Amino acid sequence: MSKETELDQPNSNDAVDSGANEAEQAGSVSNEEIEQELLQEEQISETEQLQQQVAEANDQVLRVQAEMQNVRRRVERDVENAHKYALDKFSAELLPVVDNLERALGSISADDESQKAVAEGIELTLKSFVDVLVRFKIEPIDPAGQPFDANLHQAVSMVPNPDLEPNTVMDVFQKGYTLNGRLIRPAMVIVAKAP
Repeated sequence: MSKETELDQPNSNDAVDSGANEAEQAGSVSNEEIEQELLQEEQISETEQLQQQVAEANDQVLRVQAEMQNVRRRVERDVENAHKYALDKFSAELLPVVDNLERALGSISADDESQKAVAEGIELTLKSFVDVLVRFKIEPIDPAGQPFDANLHQAVSMVPNPDLEPNTVMDVFQKGYTLNGRLIRPAMVIVAKAP
């Protein structure tokens, strides 16, 4: 073979080398692609984890906000109740004064002219006192003739009475009172029972 023909024909070693280079390049390309895919998967995984952490943080923020609203409502309700029932103990201590004024009026004979002025004075004092109680939403419970209610009444005794239905309040021994609808003293009553 001449030198020209040798130059014109590709060397078989060169062909093998170029094939190996192409295989290496294909291998390195596929390795690069695999590395990129793995990197993308890691990034997606990290993104999903971060999204999950953000969702958990948002959930915690919402829960804390809800708890703060509940605490605020609870405090507002407690303050409102404190204002509403601030007179509870004080009014309970004043109720015996009303009872005594009512007893004093009941003990004065209507026929006795000498005590008429005293009776009028006690009556005006009692009316004035009761008006003040009503102004502060302290209201009497006078359940005569009504059905017995254990939430509002305290039965002192039960008496057979054919004229009234069983469990009807026959007589009020002592009036009960409520403050803003809340019981501060139950009415002490005598209840009818079946004969």
